[in-house]
Amino acid sequence: MTCLMVQGTTSDAGKSTLVAGLARLLKRRGVKVAPFKPQNMALNSAVTENGGEIGRAQALQAQAAGLQPHTDMNPVLLKPSSDTGAQVIIHGKALGNMQALDYHAYKATAKQAVMDSFNRLQSQYDCVLVEGAGSPAEINLRENDIANMGFAQAADCPVILIADIDKGGVFAHLVGTLALLSPEEQARVKGFVINRFRGDIALLQSGLDWLEEYTGKPVLGVLPYLKDFYLDAEDAISTAQQLDKKQLTVVVPVLPRISNHTDFDALRLHPQVDLRYVAVADELPPCDLIILPGSKNVRADLKALQDSGWQDKLNRHLRYGGKLLGICGGLQMLGKSISDPYGIEDSPGDIPAFGYLDYTTQLTDSKTLTNIAGSVRLNNATAPFSGYEIHCGISRGPALDNAAVFIQHVDNHCADGALSTDNQILTTYCHGLFDQPEALGLVLRWAGLAQAQGFDLHTYRDRQIDRLADTLEAHLDSAWLKQWEAHS
Repeated sequence: MTCLMVQGTTSDAGKSTLVAGLARLLKRRGVKVAPFKPQNMALNSAVTENGGEIGRAQALQAQAAGLQPHTDMNPVLLKPSSDTGAQVIIHGKALGNMQALDYHAYKATAKQAVMDSFNRLQSQYDCVLVEGAGSPAEINLRENDIANMGFAQAADCPVILIADIDKGGVFAHLVGTLALLSPEEQARVKGFVINRFRGDIALLQSGLDWLEEYTGKPVLGVLPYLKDFYLDAEDAISTAQQLDKKQLTVVVPVLPRISNHTDFDALRLHPQVDLRYVAVADELPPCDLIILPGSKNVRADLKALQDSGWQDKLNRHLRYGGKLLGICGGLQMLGKSISDPYGIEDSPGDIPAFGYLDYTTQLTDSKTLTNIAGSVRLNNATAPFSGYEIHCGISRGPALDNAAVFIQHVDNHCADGALSTDNQILTTYCHGLFDQPEALGLVLRWAGLAQAQGFDLHTYRDRQIDRLADTLEAHLDSAWLKQWEAHS
């Protein structure tokens, strides 16, 4: 068994992408490989086959490796609920909220969970591909580190360092990061990968030669910028618009604590849909459908919308015949009230919601975490779907007796969410509603796109992973790759 850790000079340097590509490359060659991220901070998460919660990037990497997601792939997940606090999830289960200083002290305990998961993966797979978090050169976070070099040292894992040249300063990033590591940690770094390069490689060669001579470390590959490349995001929201797509316009407000916005990737990539993310304080552009997304702090995000005049914006949108969809936290916001008596997400209290549908929500300390399958029934048509639920709220009220989404249980279908009597407002706790072509097409037709085309996000994602693996095979140092693979 072997392992390899990918660390980055910055966030968004390409760590998740490189691990996913290597996982697919090894899978193609018959290596039994698993992804692993010791500690992740993200609001986009996935439900695993063993009923836990992990970062979305590790679920993607599991797909690249041909595996079902498992909590051992991301034993520590932090879901920020404020600028200084986060929900701490260990082995897929929430322990509760911690302030940053409290978690810093807790990391010594979390490290045991990390090593337990890593050791289990080591015993089951030929190779474990490890993804770091942020940068290993964060001096203030070095004590009790479990995300980068602290883990690499404990697991005796070699490291490659990746940097994004598209942002500029790539040589400073690599040299500076290496300089801030201890001599023992520097020796653990086996080489560099430069990501997102555009242009003629000959113009970069003198810089690569200097870098290798100055650091004594090889450049293991220069990966080209891949145009129109898509993989699930851990946190960052892509606001790029394809303005030629005019058939249906969908608006999603970017809540301060928006979560699981990967729900909307299928809409962003759909050839007939113009998906627009808008800031809470911005004007609402003309649109056919507004979607209120999930939230890690639903009362605070609801208040942010209310303070920015979204009650009037939604009223106007509905008055002119627009459709409104609430998913998870968005479902809770469209009811009459949200209460948090135990301070699950914030200080205890309650808040009036938008009041469009007759139900109320109370947050509880018991989180629903489950993969689901079911059907969507709209406009006298039915389509199957599969997805997942991640929420700690229980909603009750007569509006929930009229639903459009139904979850398959052992012996019956259970209604989920609500559909307004005028057919304009739809709510559901289900994430992944748009990930299957039939359900996506049905919802788009309900929203006003009469001739909605099908779009299969899973197949599209898999083709992107293959494209990535092809790129790595072409641009990583073949001698290093062959030598490393021989140890897998």
